[in-house]
Amino acid sequence: MHTNPTHSSLVAVGDSFTEGMSDLLPDGSYRGWADLLAGRMAARTPGFRYANLAVRGKLIGQIVEEQVDVAAAMNADVITLVGGLNDTLRPKCDMGRVRGLLEEAVEKLAPACRQLVLMRSPGRQGPVLERFRPRMEELFVCVEELAERHGAVVVDLYGAASLSDPRMWDVDRLHLTAEGHRRVAEAVWQRLGYDPEDTEWRTPMPATVPPGWMTRRVTDARFARQYLLPWIGRRLTGRSSGDGLPAKRPELLPYEGPAA
Repeated sequence: MHTNPTHSSLVAVGDSFTEGMSDLLPDGSYRGWADLLAGRMAARTPGFRYANLAVRGKLIGQIVEEQVDVAAAMNADVITLVGGLNDTLRPKCDMGRVRGLLEEAVEKLAPACRQLVLMRSPGRQGPVLERFRPRMEELFVCVEELAERHGAVVVDLYGAASLSDPRMWDVDRLHLTAEGHRRVAEAVWQRLGYDPEDTEWRTPMPATVPPGWMTRRVTDARFARQYLLPWIGRRLTGRSSGDGLPAKRPELLPYEGPAA
């Protein structure tokens, strides 16, 4: 049931998914689903305020340490929290610790806002997802349990066939395209109780002829050289793509930008 609620502020907490990679704008910055959602909410509510504390590459421990207390202190109407997936992609991942940190985050954020939004993150079809699927699904079970205990809502992107389509993912195979981010914004919008602007966001893209064997091999080789090997290098040296980067929108300020 949609109620078209009124929200005066939004704070987004998380990693690259919430920062908006790979929804690249002409000026070289990233937009993403959280900016799109803020634009829609701002169009309905004069003076709407928005902060996005997300930084690419952050693990759940870093999100808790660097973002959660800051977000809680803002007392926003809506807080979104998406984190832990980067942890599940690490070779050595202590899922007990991940669950504990996620619980700590939810316990701090839920009382600090009118509505906390959690997510079952989308997963791209392919061997990488299959390798880490058990950890991801363990994380998502924890998300569901925490939401039930603390009155949060869960946006189920993992169960949306449209978002598992490789065509919804950028060439790095880790981040959604602009169309993928648009669909995520629609999903969150509807879960917050607003009337749908796109009732078909879950509908998969029309089928197309798959690329030939040679094209796939060339694409795989380019992906490995440009993205996979650097990613492995960062893991081996303990570095992150977000090292030294500030939060995207560190202050809860009036949102100015185009509505989605």
